[in-house]
Amino acid sequence: MAKVKVKPLIYTPPPRWYFWTAFGVALAINVTAVAVSQRREAPPVDLPPQPPQVVEAVLAPPEATPPPEDIPIPEPPPPPDIQPEFVEERTPPPRQPQNTQKFTPIKAPGPMSMSRAKALALYAPRPQYPYEARSRHVTGSGVMVAQVDAGSGNVTSCSVSQSTGSPILDNAATSAFRQWRFRP
Repeated sequence: MAKVKVKPLIYTPPPRWYFWTAFGVALAINVTAVAVSQRREAPPVDLPPQPPQVVEAVLAPPEATPPPEDIPIPEPPPPPDIQPEFVEERTPPPRQPQNTQKFTPIKAPGPMSMSRAKALALYAPRPQYPYEARSRHVTGSGVMVAQVDAGSGNVTSCSVSQSTGSPILDNAATSAFRQWRFRP
């Protein structure tokens, strides 16, 4: 057997200046706190009340305004005598349409396929990790399917396509996805 020389473990205390520095800082903080709490404002100085000053106001006499002058309104000239002329108008016959175009009805848009779904999430909070799942160390990943209203960008319904393996995590993810908002 080979002998291995082991150095003894010796405890060396930290340098003393650590202690004195910490003590000095604590002392400075406490002294500052006491000094701030003892600071008092000087009491307000009471001045003797001054007698009220009387100010006399003299109103200027109102200026006399001249009365408005009556301006006579001239009478409008008499209307000229106009005799109506009678003109016989003929209405043209209705035009026959030259090109009749056949209009095809516009079809309502069908459901959006998953390959065309490109939505920009404006508000997408992360799902909360429930306490029960965290305490039991439950993890998992799943797939959620959300239907979005095209007009408002709100999620109308959300369902679990592939489960995480835990109903607690599925419910947390579903409630988080219902709060998402997309660009309409």
